[in-house]
Amino acid sequence: MAAESSSDAAPPDTLGLSATYSSPANAPFTLSQQLPTLADDSVTARTGYLAALRQAVVSAQEQINKELTARMADDKAAEAAAADSASVPTKKRKPGVDESKEEENYGEEVVGEDG
Repeated sequence: MAAESSSDAAPPDTLGLSATYSSPANAPFTLSQQLPTLADDSVTARTGYLAALRQAVVSAQEQINKELTARMADDKAAEAAAADSASVPTKKRKPGVDESKEEENYGEEVVGEDG
């Protein structure tokens, strides 16, 4: 975030606050707010400008937090979906058990075996 000053190449009536977010995983967003220009160099004018700048920063911070929170929720949902699809349980196998014998004797009591 940067507040542009009248010493920049932009004309003095285009003072503003802007923030840009970009990420390889999420859509970018940009926020911008216009700020009042200084009518003169008086203490009252500067105080008014700084109050407007402070309010713009607070507002931008709230909007940025909302955007980033939404993106974090989307990322968590995508991770959970990926984990669910990757962890589809296959048939659980007991170590040392012959699956073909288990299938053959399903539901029958096998005499002479432990377990």
